[in-house]
Amino acid sequence: MSEHLVTAYGEELAQLGAEIARLGGLVEAQIADAVDSMTRRDVAQAAAVVAADERIDALQADVEHLTLRLIALRQPVAADLRHAMSAMKISMQLERCGDLAKNIAKRGLILAKGEPVTPFNRSIDRMGKLVVDRLKTVLDAYAAQDVERAVQVWSRDEEVDEHYNAIFRELLTYMMGDPRTITPCTHLLFVAKNLERIGDHATNIAEIVHYEFTGEILAGIRPKFDTLQHG
Repeated sequence: MSEHLVTAYGEELAQLGAEIARLGGLVEAQIADAVDSMTRRDVAQAAAVVAADERIDALQADVEHLTLRLIALRQPVAADLRHAMSAMKISMQLERCGDLAKNIAKRGLILAKGEPVTPFNRSIDRMGKLVVDRLKTVLDAYAAQDVERAVQVWSRDEEVDEHYNAIFRELLTYMMGDPRTITPCTHLLFVAKNLERIGDHATNIAEIVHYEFTGEILAGIRPKFDTLQHG
């Protein structure tokens, strides 16, 4: 391979990493804005989150196109092939996180029409900050090729589950005490579940990062907090 081709190939691989950084930054902002709009009952902000989902879909499609083009033209092997495939897999995980952020914003739009259920704002906000931090940490690990940091995210998966289960119990108690709150509390339960799923996607990305830079599947059973399991 000529020096020119090697340079172009390296630039294409770097472009994939840059696109993942752009996509990841947008998704992190979407999740934070979705939770913020819900707790502050900000209809305009929630609507903006819903509208911005199309941009996430477009960026994910760009990553997929770049990956497939690189594989077709360069026929990468070994570490380079893992790098290309990891970028596409991570973009798919991020696209799903974007969908979940959009769903949270939609729940926020519904909740804004009714009476506020303020006792849960702090718990939801805390859980939202936790999953955004997990996602940011694992994406930073990907950019820095820091396998150890990615494994740390993977090993703390139960923290998000603990938050979800605590909110579930609080919501259930609240609904039993006042049946009039059943509808808004059900929406809040879906919000918490969506955040828990974002945490799972962050853990999936950690596994992808580990495989990309080691060539090995992350061994062991993913830590989970299984006291309660809800669909």
